[in-house]
Amino acid sequence: MAKTFSVSVRLQRITTETAYVSVPLTPELMQANVNEPGTTSINTEKLMQAAMDQGRLPSTVWSLDGEPVITPHPIQTPPGS
Repeated sequence: MAKTFSVSVRLQRITTETAYVSVPLTPELMQANVNEPGTTSINTEKLMQAAMDQGRLPSTVWSLDGEPVITPHPIQTPPGS
């Protein structure tokens, strides 16, 4: 019987999921509007952080968004490392 050889290749699979969260507009998320004194606008950095915090909650419902993408892992290491 002929000998066979193989090469181990480390792969990575990236799965994308989507969730919608509703972020209440609290005073902490507002900032003074420099273009219109006396008015406020949404601080988008704080809004996005609040949304990401909600995304970490166990109650957030995530849905698969397409098929996983499989590519060679950028760092090739031996199995078990």
